[in-house]
Amino acid sequence: MDFTLYWFMFPISVLVATTAMVSGIGGAALFTPIFLIIFPLLGPEYTLQSAAAVVGVALLTETFGFSSGFVGYYRKGLIDFKSALPFIAVGVPVAIAGALVLQFVNRSVLTGAYGALMIVLAWVMIRHHAPVEHEIELLTSGEKNGREPRSITGADGTVYTYLKPRQGKGAIATSIGAFLTGMLSVGIGEVVMPQLAKQNRVPIPVAAATSVFVVIVTIASASFTQISALIASGGVSAVPWNLVAYTVPAVIIGGQIGPRLQGKISQNLMERAIGILFAVIGLAMFVVTWQGLAPH
Repeated sequence: MDFTLYWFMFPISVLVATTAMVSGIGGAALFTPIFLIIFPLLGPEYTLQSAAAVVGVALLTETFGFSSGFVGYYRKGLIDFKSALPFIAVGVPVAIAGALVLQFVNRSVLTGAYGALMIVLAWVMIRHHAPVEHEIELLTSGEKNGREPRSITGADGTVYTYLKPRQGKGAIATSIGAFLTGMLSVGIGEVVMPQLAKQNRVPIPVAAATSVFVVIVTIASASFTQISALIASGGVSAVPWNLVAYTVPAVIIGGQIGPRLQGKISQNLMERAIGILFAVIGLAMFVVTWQGLAPH
């Protein structure tokens, strides 16, 4: 195993992790297309052996990258652990199921499904997002419907008061996002954050912190499943450790740089840029899928 082969992934991974932390997207959304599209163009020695290896490394890398964000939010005291539990209870087992299904999916199916997912996410990112208002009247207007008030006090003394989040029918979206995360490495964060912030009107700082916690637990479970399956089927050498050796320390660094840039870049501009990038990735995935299915 040549540990100099993927040296270039260190600076790339720092950039990806920084972008992920600033924009709020999962780093695996960018790592997976790099592994699936760019690596094969560099030569056969760079191509990862299987779809499971691609997603497994992307999830493992994202786990370490998001851990930096989790630590930051934990120190700020913004994570609502109780509200996160219902999402985790649904997300973790479904993500594990998605990870197990991936073992039977070939690369063409993976690229096609990933391309479709990227196109959908591109539309979500590009469309206009109206700011979510959190009026204190929500707590006294009689719209509680049996939901108890909840408050989180941040490390800076700021008190965030809101109604206890309900998942309800959102469990379907959580399940879909979790399954896609286990199989395609992205999806859970994109469905949990809107449920907390828009549907349940949880203040953005608390919603973001709680969403990060849900994502961490979900992707860690899926990653452990993927890596364990790889080792069980092909031994320890089935995991591309020579790639992980560069991506993991790099995303830890990027995870610290990103929060420092928060607020210095227009969020709307960043979301639109990421949306355009997702659209390009989606189209590229379709091209790769077509080439793989076309007769030679």
